[in-house]
Amino acid sequence: MASILRFRKLCYVEPVKYRCFKPQKFDKKKETVATEAQTALENNKERSKLQPKEWRCIDSCCWIIGYMCTTWWLLLVLFNCLPATLPGFQVPESPGTRLKREGLTALHPVILMPGIVTGGLELWEGKPCAEGLFRKRLWGGSFTEVFKRPLCLLEHLSLHNETGLDPPDIRLRAVPGLVAADYFAPGYFVWAVLIENLAKIGYEDKNMHMAAYDWRLSFQNTEIRDQTLSRLKSQIELMYVTNGYKKVVVVPHSMGVIYFLHFLKWVETPRPMGGDGGPGWCAKHIKAIMNIGPAFLGVPKAVSILFSAEAKDVASIRAMDPGFLDSEILGLQTLEHVMRVSRTWDSIASLLPKGGETIWGNLDWSPEEGHACDLSKKRYLQASVGDKETNGSDVKMGFHVKESDKYGRIISFGKETLKLLSSQLPSVDTKEFLGTRTNKNTNSSCGGEVWTEYDKMSRDSIRKIAENKPYTAKTVLDLLRFVAPKMMQRVESHLSHGIADNLDDPKYAHYKYWSNPLETKLPDAPDMEIFCSYGVGIPTERSYVYKLSPTDRCKSIPFRIDSSVDGDKDSCLRGGVYLTDGDESVPVISAGFMCAKGWRGRTRFNPSGSATYIREYRHKAPASLLEGRGVESGAHVDIMGNFAFIEDVLRVATGATGAEIGGDKVYSDIFRMADRINLRL
Repeated sequence: MASILRFRKLCYVEPVKYRCFKPQKFDKKKETVATEAQTALENNKERSKLQPKEWRCIDSCCWIIGYMCTTWWLLLVLFNCLPATLPGFQVPESPGTRLKREGLTALHPVILMPGIVTGGLELWEGKPCAEGLFRKRLWGGSFTEVFKRPLCLLEHLSLHNETGLDPPDIRLRAVPGLVAADYFAPGYFVWAVLIENLAKIGYEDKNMHMAAYDWRLSFQNTEIRDQTLSRLKSQIELMYVTNGYKKVVVVPHSMGVIYFLHFLKWVETPRPMGGDGGPGWCAKHIKAIMNIGPAFLGVPKAVSILFSAEAKDVASIRAMDPGFLDSEILGLQTLEHVMRVSRTWDSIASLLPKGGETIWGNLDWSPEEGHACDLSKKRYLQASVGDKETNGSDVKMGFHVKESDKYGRIISFGKETLKLLSSQLPSVDTKEFLGTRTNKNTNSSCGGEVWTEYDKMSRDSIRKIAENKPYTAKTVLDLLRFVAPKMMQRVESHLSHGIADNLDDPKYAHYKYWSNPLETKLPDAPDMEIFCSYGVGIPTERSYVYKLSPTDRCKSIPFRIDSSVDGDKDSCLRGGVYLTDGDESVPVISAGFMCAKGWRGRTRFNPSGSATYIREYRHKAPASLLEGRGVESGAHVDIMGNFAFIEDVLRVATGATGAEIGGDKVYSDIFRMADRINLRL
């Protein structure tokens, strides 16, 4: 009863606030609007049921990751469930396991020498932004710090722009031991597979050593700052004595090849410039040098990196998303930062093409001339019977290159420049450039800190560079001297890129010539064997088509690869880059010429007649995911997981000679290209 009375009071005693039962009067117009609104709402609900939800970018990313993870787990389950004998699911037997079964065991000590970039660097002293990173890797490893503090990392990776040594208050040093370059990043092997196979036949720390060094420095500066060459000499002598006076087998990779060439001259040179090992040191201590992916004569890619901080892959990314690498959001300007750092590394300049137009060709000629290139099929064709015979080689194969392609023009501005004869082209006048460079009309309006030497150039001089002028391996050095004079002044005090007229000239006793095989002699070691081991069958950068950058903003790079330029159907010109045969980084002419001709037999570069062998590995992509990056890969880094190459190293390390493992094994056109090069031997 009390509840009823309270309900009555709410409804009738206070009708102003609660009108529960009082009849409501509605306007007909308002009633119509409400009905229409309710109908529209119901229709919207029906349409939302029929139409899919809006798809966002994050949804796509999540689904892609989900598909990848699901696919990987399904493949893993299948691999573990299906019988191992099923075709396509057989795990190839490693060379180390097979050779151990054959009875091969460790004999000669082995020295491994990494190339550029692949060796780890750790912090010993740094700026406040690197707090907490003492003795942690800033290069190589997980790269977590790259994402946390990228500008701090770049500052610490840079060297002093004038001395090429440590900048004030910063010290990065090479990571020691086998872990220095076994993996570049988690899951991405460099030397790990080779080390594992060597271990299977008995190798360990006492007879296997990773000769890690700071790959950013010039070669002589590694000795001046870290005494790296002296420590390598001592390590070889120690391993020679403690392993029964067995000579060492040295396995350098990429830039490590010319670094060890520098060592060969340094170790026998008297002090204070050399290691004072005396004549005969190399003959006494070294059995063989098995060069992997050797960049003996440089790589054109080094030109594009120093000129515009890009290569084929970067140009492709820029073509797909022009704004990404050029973004000014948060001051990103990625390529400008890359150039700022890389121009302080003398190691990149050590990879500039050597030998000038004699090796790399001129405006109208190149060693690749007369071949045809079919990149769509990426296949090799059998050479004619009349081709030059090789020393126990397989049948030679040729990578087709079109005759009209002008590979000697390492940098060209505009596609039309490629079609013109040298007589129709404006000449490259270095003196004219220097006069333009020194005028007062510089790009000084930007103010602030100078990032690269482009900031000091006038717009007139920049435009003059691009006036339909092509640059060869000779004039491209003049071009770099013009656009980066301070860098080249530092570089040319440590390195040289020419050809010696007279190797007995006393000037070639200077260390700047020791890493150039065309300006130094091999040591007097007739029993020492030299192998040029590299991959073939992968399109490799050879020359570039450039254009002026469309932006004139401050601190920008004024030139870029013209990725819109393509050749015809049979041309090797793709995305502004001419491609030739190689291992994706080093062209065949650079990797194989010295073993094919420069050092073959007794020459002025090889007076003692050390035996040379070419061992080429034709690239074959992985047949399945189970092969990882491929057990038959010929790519520049992946070749170190190539089972045929690993077997060659193991056999030589256990005592075999070059002739016993088969002599030359050639698939490319290296001998015909070498014959076209007119070099006095």
